[in-house]
Amino acid sequence: MTQPIRIMPCLDMQNGRVVKGVHFVDIKDAGDPVECALAYCRNGADELAMLDITATVEGRKTMLEVVRRVAEVTTVPFTVGGEYLMSHQPAQFWRLGQTGYQRAVQLFRKPGLIPDLIKEFGPDKITVAIDVDRNPALPSGYEVYIDGGRTATGADAVQWAQRVDGFGVQVILPTSKAGDGAQTGYDLPVIRAIRQAVSAEVVASGGAGKLEHFVEAVQAGATILLAASIFHFGLIEISTLKEYLRKQNISVK
Repeated sequence: MTQPIRIMPCLDMQNGRVVKGVHFVDIKDAGDPVECALAYCRNGADELAMLDITATVEGRKTMLEVVRRVAEVTTVPFTVGGEYLMSHQPAQFWRLGQTGYQRAVQLFRKPGLIPDLIKEFGPDKITVAIDVDRNPALPSGYEVYIDGGRTATGADAVQWAQRVDGFGVQVILPTSKAGDGAQTGYDLPVIRAIRQAVSAEVVASGGAGKLEHFVEAVQAGATILLAASIFHFGLIEISTLKEYLRKQNISVK
């Protein structure tokens, strides 16, 4: 690998707490966001993601206060996601020290926002998240879902990724609805299909359960490895993961 692989723990947020579910439901508490962020930074995380998973369903704004608290202790690039955000919120995030911003629903419904966000904040600041699930009736076999994975759109996931890539987005984050929290492995076909179709980096997300799963994701084309459950509940340490990847001749930061 010419580009070092980055490890990105994800803090799914609900009511100010880190939580984790399976298939986007069955939510369990996983700790305080500040404590989690501190622990991950100390243990070798290369980036952090924080997603307000209730922002779409309940029509709430992402919690700026929680973002501020986490940003104060974070020593690595920090990406925040959440839907129905007011148009002025990204600027507030930058002032809080957050370094990235991801949206799925608003950008799917209003793709014209993507070039506007890129122009205002830079292409390296915008990550487009895509929730996907299998649909054999579509060309790629994968469909875009919105509203926290609850609403099927009828849109082909790879075609949407190509459109996003055409705007100049540098990172695309597809999350497998079937794999989310299941710890049965990343959805390798969708990672591979999107990576082959775009020039942007692809984040592997949804399904990591053991060390081998991360190697498989890299082989499929992912350059950023996102995981939540296995990190939150102590099943795998980031430092252990990085050492394992090195032994597989995979370059890590």
